[in-house]
Amino acid sequence: MKINGAGHEMTWRRALFALLFGAAMLGSLALAAFALSPGGLDAVDLVLLVLFAITLPWMIAGLWNAVIGFLIMRFSRNPVAAVVPEAALIRGDEPIAASTAIVLCIRNEAPERIVRNLEPMLAGLESSGFAHRFHLYVLSDTNDPSVAKAEEARIGELAARWKDRVGATYRRRTVNTGYKAGNVRDFCDRWGGDHELAVTLDADSFMTSDAILRLVRLMQANPRLGILQGLVVGLPSTSAFARIFQFGMRLGMRSYTIGSAWWQGDCGPYWGHNAALRLKPFIEHCALPIMTTDGTQDRHILSHDQIEAALMRAAGYEVRVLPEENLGWEENPPTLIEFIRRDLRWCQGNMQYWRFLVHPGLAPVSRYQLGLAILMFIGSPAWMAILVLTALLFFFADPSVRFMRADAGIALFIWTLLMWFAPKIATATDILLRPDLRREFGGTARFVANYWIELVYSILLVPVLWFGHTIFLIGLLLGHEIGWIGQTRDDHTVPLSLAFRTLWPHTLLGVAALAALAATWPAAIPYEAFLAAGLALSIPFAMVTAWPRVGAFCVRTGIGRLPEETAPPAALRALALPAVETAAPMPSLSPV
Repeated sequence: MKINGAGHEMTWRRALFALLFGAAMLGSLALAAFALSPGGLDAVDLVLLVLFAITLPWMIAGLWNAVIGFLIMRFSRNPVAAVVPEAALIRGDEPIAASTAIVLCIRNEAPERIVRNLEPMLAGLESSGFAHRFHLYVLSDTNDPSVAKAEEARIGELAARWKDRVGATYRRRTVNTGYKAGNVRDFCDRWGGDHELAVTLDADSFMTSDAILRLVRLMQANPRLGILQGLVVGLPSTSAFARIFQFGMRLGMRSYTIGSAWWQGDCGPYWGHNAALRLKPFIEHCALPIMTTDGTQDRHILSHDQIEAALMRAAGYEVRVLPEENLGWEENPPTLIEFIRRDLRWCQGNMQYWRFLVHPGLAPVSRYQLGLAILMFIGSPAWMAILVLTALLFFFADPSVRFMRADAGIALFIWTLLMWFAPKIATATDILLRPDLRREFGGTARFVANYWIELVYSILLVPVLWFGHTIFLIGLLLGHEIGWIGQTRDDHTVPLSLAFRTLWPHTLLGVAALAALAATWPAAIPYEAFLAAGLALSIPFAMVTAWPRVGAFCVRTGIGRLPEETAPPAALRALALPAVETAAPMPSLSPV
């Protein structure tokens, strides 16, 4: 088995992707240059081209991953086995021989929710007959004394109930050194040598026993498999914000993940949870370095997962993603404000990847992944600069002078939207071509309506995130950072005072850009609105999508409907989720 290379087939796959990526990059820039060509390209045009070039890599990667993923979904008999060969070898009845730790990291979480998510998983492991091969570790970094007291009591009760069936250990650190990665490293130092594998869970994760057993069986089938990441989807929610977000996430992830897995192969991603690790190489090779700025203060890595994946691959072990949608769920933030808080933590973490781009021994695909993770956030200030610069151009332009060709400008606008939404378009097309999938999403009419609702939602949401990244990145340059902040997972309203305090800069920029166009070039408003409308409406958007009545209406009518609400798995029914119990009834007519 090859360790330092992916073989001839993987080489040509990666070469093909690189060729497609480069061609799309050059073609997009050529089209943009042609659109800006009336009167020649001046300094402002060149700045716009540079900014557009910064935004392109993430969109182009999404485009080609979606195209490849769509072709595999449509024409492969077994799309999963096409990207994870071991999947074709697993029947599902193989014995479990590996000792496996189930590692759950928590910090200031509601203990009731933790226990609720663990009980069905433990019951399933007991029913499988392999419970003795597993041991649950609840690793707490809780620093709130009241939460810690309740946590110790509830998880202690859980461990007592299951002590004769599945082993359980609870440990709380009083200082969360190294954040989540430090929490896991502490587990490795204490108990890692007792187990061959570990299945990692986040506080908002839910995995069934079947999913865990499948990951373990695949790890057993390939001793060189170091990390196997399961595809994670959203847990049915009663929050309007979360429902629509995870509907779009469901569309975007499937085609994107299958397409990227096809050419990345054994150099895939790790997202830090709902995954299986081979502990010995993880302990030996994936310890994260401590960073310092001036040699006096330790700084730990926030976004640890991609670094760990890169180090595991550099050590000669495979890292793969299994693109199956029944391997685990996660709760998404219930409001825009909570989403922004989590997003900014990811932003700061990804900015720490710079120094690893030249880390010795990393595979080229690993460097690509780290670079793309950086560009995902660096593209945000580029988009905002494009908005500001084009608004100023329209405002100060001489009406008799054209600075953009209308035909090429419209073509560029459509091409950009196509790249932006390609993963969702690809998966939505595949669903519409499959009657069984259409029915799972609530029928054709409901699915199509939800697709367009999510499209508008994304157009409003994404510029808000981009502007937030821009402000935050400026703050990072000035030395302002955030730590490992907790999250509010329960549904709650967003008061006007909080929305205004958080989003007034976004609103000011969006309103100013649209007002400038209304006063000078009203015809340009439909184009600029794709960047400015979400900013201008950010305050009411944050408030309305958090209203409980809006969320309840979405559940009743099937807005954001997921397959888990149409035919809930038994394990999800055991959670008694309100979104599942009150989901809209299925249509009585054929989904065709």
